[in-house]
Amino acid sequence: MDPLPNPAPLASKLRNTLVRYHSIGDGEWRGAKKTKDATVWRKPSEEFSGYLYKAQGVVEDVTNRIVDHIRPGPYRLDWDSLMTSMDIMETFEENCCVMRYTTAGQLWNIIAPREFVDFSYTTSYEDGLLTCGISLDYGEVRPNFVRGFNHPCGWFCVPLKDSPGHSLLTGYIQTELRGMLPQSAVDTAMSSTLANFYSDLKKALKA
Repeated sequence: MDPLPNPAPLASKLRNTLVRYHSIGDGEWRGAKKTKDATVWRKPSEEFSGYLYKAQGVVEDVTNRIVDHIRPGPYRLDWDSLMTSMDIMETFEENCCVMRYTTAGQLWNIIAPREFVDFSYTTSYEDGLLTCGISLDYGEVRPNFVRGFNHPCGWFCVPLKDSPGHSLLTGYIQTELRGMLPQSAVDTAMSSTLANFYSDLKKALKA
């Protein structure tokens, strides 16, 4: 188990990585799924043998309230059907924390429940916010869970110029589920999970 990293350089590196993902040209992405709430694309990840996913959709609410529902905190467990528990293990300055959370089984339990320990950081970006994270090798793995690993992930949320009550939410996710899994099952689950994330979030914000 690694010691906890110094949060300031990790936060800075994470932000720079996400901003770089955000500048990748449209031509590098391939469509993966489209619903009324979101569009999902993917490209091969630079971090591991799976994919980096990009999801985007317009959400009817102000940036701060949307990000409060996504980042670690009391809202997330209430509406995110995939997340089954969440504990803040450490809190740092500057909107940084380390959280441990568990996810439900997926695809008729072909994908068993997973546990993650993530460093999370929320910061300003343009007129909105960026909340991002990366997994750490920290804490004991609980029984009955496989420890997954999130390579740099994040959500950009910025108000729409011509409609300030709406925000453009763009996510970048690259999750290594680990364990013995067919990659095709993982890819199917990821696209659907990201599309569902938007519809569940919208319902939560309207509730």
